[in-house]
Amino acid sequence: MLPLWLVVIILGIVEGLTEFLPISSTGHLIVADTFLSFKDLLGANGKEQADLFEVVIQLGAILAVGVVYREKLTGALTRSLTTDGEERRLMLHLLIGFIPIAVFGFLFHKKIQALLFNPTTVAFSFIVGGILILVIERLPLATRTASTGAMTFGQSMAVGCAQLLSLIPGMSRSACTIMGGMCSGLNRQTATEFSFLLSFPVMLAASAFSLLKKIKLLDPNFLGLIALGFVVSFVVALIVIRWLIRYVQTHNFSPFAIYRILFGALILFLVWQGKMQ
Repeated sequence: MLPLWLVVIILGIVEGLTEFLPISSTGHLIVADTFLSFKDLLGANGKEQADLFEVVIQLGAILAVGVVYREKLTGALTRSLTTDGEERRLMLHLLIGFIPIAVFGFLFHKKIQALLFNPTTVAFSFIVGGILILVIERLPLATRTASTGAMTFGQSMAVGCAQLLSLIPGMSRSACTIMGGMCSGLNRQTATEFSFLLSFPVMLAASAFSLLKKIKLLDPNFLGLIALGFVVSFVVALIVIRWLIRYVQTHNFSPFAIYRILFGALILFLVWQGKMQ
């Protein structure tokens, strides 16, 4: 087995790399945890502490969004209350996009987690999601919206509803929101930017809710490892976000779709071989 500190760094890198790319951080963490034996390394409370660790490193990735889009998010939060301009519209777009996942996540997350959080579901989600990306990238979509300031409220609702698919592990919140945005008429850059912006309230709320439930599991001896994972996830996510913003200006998401299909097929093979359960 690898030393615990190295496993923590690897998991932080995995979270930072995959949270905002359309390839599912949840799916990758399930696979990584299986091969790295993270829960076993943590000892008696391994499962609970591993769940807490994943919440904290996700917060690190969320913080990276806040840093990159701090001006837009701060403006939406503060000036939207006193002005009737773009900041207020962005706040309304984020609220509209947030409501579907907040309602359905609150009602069904536990049932979905109990039924679907397993490698086989993740594998099929990877493959189906990859096929959907390839199909959407080849559709003659009318891209009539070239900035978040020009979005309609119908488009933000469409993205919010598409985000519901991300409740299925392996579908990827980023993939669902970006593809949903493109299908609703956003160009690739705007769909990606709105996906990033929407991730901030959605992921912050989900992580804060999970953290409050698990806060009693914080062990002073575990704080250093949690902090290490948080910092690694933040730094890697910051690099990935800035890279993806440049990438979508001249490329589409087909390479990620192909990766998803191949990775999903690999998981199914490992399940068939009995190496994952």
